[in-house]
Amino acid sequence: MMTFNNPKKEKGFSLLEVLITVFILSIGLLGLAGLQTTSLKNNHSAQHRTSAIILSYDIVDRMRLNKNVSYSLALGDNPAGGSLKDQDLVDWTTDLANSLPSGDGSVVIVGDIVTVTVQWDDSRATEGSSTQSFSMSTQL
Repeated sequence: MMTFNNPKKEKGFSLLEVLITVFILSIGLLGLAGLQTTSLKNNHSAQHRTSAIILSYDIVDRMRLNKNVSYSLALGDNPAGGSLKDQDLVDWTTDLANSLPSGDGSVVIVGDIVTVTVQWDDSRATEGSSTQSFSMSTQL
């Protein structure tokens, strides 16, 4: 003998399944949005670090072309144009300011060892300390 289920007892069961599925799907999509936001922040920070590296090598290359002159520069200094060295430093600090948020740099020369430091504000990508820096040392 066959028994049939009472249709009144099963009403709304598929609606509950759809509601649970939509809830789980929305949590997953929120997680993906969070991952996308984190990825964008990290990519932006990596772009700034790449610019800092390129600009560091730029001033070192300029110094190698003009070895007889000292390119010393402190953080926050604004060099004035005039000689080739001064124009190189003006161009470099302008590139730092245009390429990096609050970009600044220094060049320290001790003997034939040059240390270039590039500093910028990375508050969009980091929590806490927002100032990032990149330093490189090389021999001329």
